[in-house]
Amino acid sequence: MVSNPAWISIIVSLCVICLFIAWQLRREPGAVEERIQQYVEQAVPLEQIELERTFADRLLKPLAQSLVRVFGRLAPVGNAQRLRRDLMLAGNPGGLAMIDFLGIKILTAGATGAVATVILAFRMPAGNALLFGMAGALLGLYMPNFWLKRRIRARQKEISRALPDALDMMTIAVDAGLGFDAALLKVGEKWNNALSLEFERVVGEMRMGISRHDALRRLVERTDVPEVASFIAVLVQADRLGVGINNALHAQSDQMRIRRRQWAEEQARKAPIKMLIPMVIFIFPSIFAVILGPAVPRFVAAFAGG
Repeated sequence: MVSNPAWISIIVSLCVICLFIAWQLRREPGAVEERIQQYVEQAVPLEQIELERTFADRLLKPLAQSLVRVFGRLAPVGNAQRLRRDLMLAGNPGGLAMIDFLGIKILTAGATGAVATVILAFRMPAGNALLFGMAGALLGLYMPNFWLKRRIRARQKEISRALPDALDMMTIAVDAGLGFDAALLKVGEKWNNALSLEFERVVGEMRMGISRHDALRRLVERTDVPEVASFIAVLVQADRLGVGINNALHAQSDQMRIRRRQWAEEQARKAPIKMLIPMVIFIFPSIFAVILGPAVPRFVAAFAGG
């Protein structure tokens, strides 16, 4: 049967067809190979990437960072723990580490002292100019601290103002069927502020294996806002007692609305007292000058004639 010429031709034809199909499959790359080829073709040499960066990014910025770190090692490291905490509360602006901030303080002090000394040297004796230069250096040493404290207050104020709206959105998301983690992410997707970034960080820590209690406790430590601490304490207590998260969110949302209304009323009551200071300094003297100004010459003439 195998020696039949018809069967031999059929077998040969099938072999040829199989070889042709195998050759076509080998010739045409698969989807994975095509994707790899696209990435290989799009690869950019490291030299070209470096040349595409600006001169400031390639040279000035790394030089400034190195200089800041060198001076940071020369600065005293007293109260290092407090400085780290302040940088954390400020949200680590510009990715500054403790040694970077210390270097900035030293550079600011040196620049302020040198400028003050040079400017005053032409107007007073050298000893006095040097003394004022040292005072300027001391002022420049503490100027970054003032900026950092101001940054902390601004960030805490931003978080405190964004919390009520975030609670409302989380309440709506939980009522719609989302979990607590998904509700936090929903706030992060809708807004771009300090509170939403902290919520995204909490979810990221929980995904890395940190427990919810620890992640929320770290959130309180990174913000140091009383409203956030109260909110987190209620959530942790509700989780331990088995209370539904939606009930806790509803209660906290109502409480935050009451606090926001009370805060607005408090600020409205403080407004007249705050307005009194500029009125006394700027408005009242002008009113007195307009009212009593015409009478001043008469008083002068009356006293002179008498």
